[in-house]
Amino acid sequence: MIQNPAKVVILDRDGVINRDSAEYIKSPDEWRPLPGSISAIARLSRAGLRVVLATNQSGLARGLFDEAALGAIHARLTGLVERQGGKVDGIFFCPHGPDAGCNCRKPATGLLEQIEARLLSSLRGCWFIGDSLRDLQAGRSHGCQPVLVRTGNGLQTEKLIKDNNLGRVLVFDDLAEAATALLREIAD
Repeated sequence: MIQNPAKVVILDRDGVINRDSAEYIKSPDEWRPLPGSISAIARLSRAGLRVVLATNQSGLARGLFDEAALGAIHARLTGLVERQGGKVDGIFFCPHGPDAGCNCRKPATGLLEQIEARLLSSLRGCWFIGDSLRDLQAGRSHGCQPVLVRTGNGLQTEKLIKDNNLGRVLVFDDLAEAATALLREIAD
């Protein structure tokens, strides 16, 4: 069983909810949800889970987009979820580049600490769903259950799990399949 008294699920954004791009997602027009991802978020929310995002957004530090553009992207995402009767309870992002040495860029756990402070609840045992090694490492380091989806960078990441001492990692084809499994588990 899931040890998740706060009933929170943490999602990475790029490659999990929307198509990722080596050129970065810089505007709402470039942001494209993956099939089934928006309905998966809405299903999780309607089931009483608090859905939060934890995402590295180094495009800010690189000057590729500004916080207004990022806000517009997130408004599009949350609007789509709300139209399906769900809610995103928070979006937490690291605006720093890879060499900034901050504590919020995954695999560091600063974003998870911010989420705990905002929700006033421990994330221990919560599912952290991502597509990259840094998502799994951040989740594991903070006591979350790491969950890998094979979308985005997930297929490449799946090959790295055994060599990175991550313990038990749940693996699903996409966010929709992961959401179905989580909802089935909390219903048991």
